[in-house]
Formats: sequence, structure tokens, C-alpha cells
Amino acid sequence: MFYLDQPPRLIETRVFSAMPAHYRQTGVASAWANANKAGQPVDSFLEGPSFDAQGRLYVVDIPFGRIFRIGKEGDWSLVAQYDGEPNGLKFHPDGRILIADYRNGIMQFDPETGRVAPLLVSRNGESFKGCNDLAIAANGDIYFTDQGQTGLQDPTGRVYRLAADGRLDCLLSNGVSPNGLVLDPSGRVLYVAMTRDNAVWRVPLLASGGTAKVGRFCSLFGTSGPDGLAMDEAGNLYVAHASLGHVFVFAPNGECIARVKSCAGETVTNLAFGGAQRRQLFITESKSGSVLVADVGQPGMALPLIA
Repeated sequence: MFYLDQPPRLIETRVFSAMPAHYRQTGVASAWANANKAGQPVDSFLEGPSFDAQGRLYVVDIPFGRIFRIGKEGDWSLVAQYDGEPNGLKFHPDGRILIADYRNGIMQFDPETGRVAPLLVSRNGESFKGCNDLAIAANGDIYFTDQGQTGLQDPTGRVYRLAADGRLDCLLSNGVSPNGLVLDPSGRVLYVAMTRDNAVWRVPLLASGGTAKVGRFCSLFGTSGPDGLAMDEAGNLYVAHASLGHVFVFAPNGECIARVKSCAGETVTNLAFGGAQRRQLFITESKSGSVLVADVGQPGMALPLIA
């Protein structure tokens, strides 16, 4: 991580809303925490922020299989709880809400009924390692990461594309803990956070359906690494770092031009643009169970919304 002409601009955050005490699962054990937090108890772990067309923010709580909706005034509603580990959440152009579930695969959620049902649970009869996050193209193609427990010791994480016609392609099979992902404004380049490589990879997408000349777009540091990703209309990449308490902003050429500093904790996991003209950045800080907000000025890329 470096800058060329001047140090990155500092952008401060404030707490938009924190999970109410009555929703926190104090003293409750979870298999997810045993595998991913060395058995340390957690009362929640927020991820997957996404806005609907009414400006309400959806977030997931991985260890306890919950989906919350947060109103414009910061009020929380539990809209679903099921037997799973929801990690990422995105809206599809056709109106569905899709979930990358670490335990179950790719799921679909009906906010009217609260029902969560499988969409894709395996490839060629083989279960996924542990799905993490999604990005959805304008044509309805679904890109998702299959992270599991991969890392430098086991660089076999995968990145898939589920095409609108139902075809499933494996774009990468050598990922070092593939996590968040986002398409650039052209839809021809996919960025993937490789958490345990402490880097973001740049994946050019070919018209033929494959990839070529995948490279490391930027490198960071810390005990964890890049997590969720977002993109603004100018093509700047926003990288949530899960141990440094920042979102780092990289220009299209890879220069670090800004840093958004957490006011609540260091476990910055994911992010979404919202607010008036999508000029605010909403960030999940999972250690404190809160959602932060920052005024970034530049509008975020428009994503599919549902009512």
C-alpha cells in the first residue's frame, strides 16, 4: 500500500446504529465462532450490508443465522433466522435477495415471508468449502467466493460465476482466502479480496467467459486482511480491512488516495454506499456489532435494488 503524490486523505466515521442489547447473543456458543474465532464467544458478527429501494439497510449476523433490517433512523428489525451462517447479501435485478451462506451455499431470501431457501448448494455433487460474498452483474450473472478455511497454507479458494442461463463456471481455483468481490463500472473487471494474502486481486473477464492475466492490484498488511469491497462511479475501490480498523480507498491505478477510519473498533468487515445520491459509506464493524457511516462525497456505483 503506497501513495504517489500525497498521503491518503483521512475520512472520519460516526456510529449510525448499533445492535440493540436484546438481540445480542451473550454466552451463546456457535460452531462458526469455534472455527473462525478460536472458540472465543461472540454476541454477533455483522456482515453483508445492502440497501433496498426504500433506503433500508439489510445486514446479516453470521454465527446465529440472522438477517436484520435497519431503518433510516437506525431502528433494527429481525426479518429472518434460520439454520445457516449467512455471510454476504445482495439484491438481484429480478427482485430476489441472495445470500452467500458459509455453511449451506448460495441461498435466496423472501423478505415478505422470511423464508430462506437453497439456490445452489454444490458443484458437480461436491459441497462448497464455505461461501463468503457475492457480486451481481447488470445482466444477472452472480459472482461469488468460496473461501472455506483456505489461506497461504492451502491456496485452493475458488471464485465462481453463476450465469443468468444457469451455467456455473469456476473462474479461479487458487485463491488465498477469497472474500469480498466487486465489479468495476464497465463490468469487465472483477476485484477479489484475498484475505490471507493481504491483497486484492484484479481479474479481467473475457468475452469468451474466462479470465486472463489475473494480477495483484494492491497489497496491505496486518493480522487479517481485506474483507468486503465496494466501488464508486469513478472506479475507485473501497477495501474494508478486518484488522486495521480502516476502509482504504484505491484509485483505478492502484494508488491509495484515502482512508476511512473506524470510530468503534478494528474489525471492519464490509461496506455499502447509501444515503442521498449514494454519497455516504455504511460500514459493518463486527467487533462492536455496529454500523458506521462516513461522508465520502463521491457517489457509489448503482446496484440492483428491490422495494
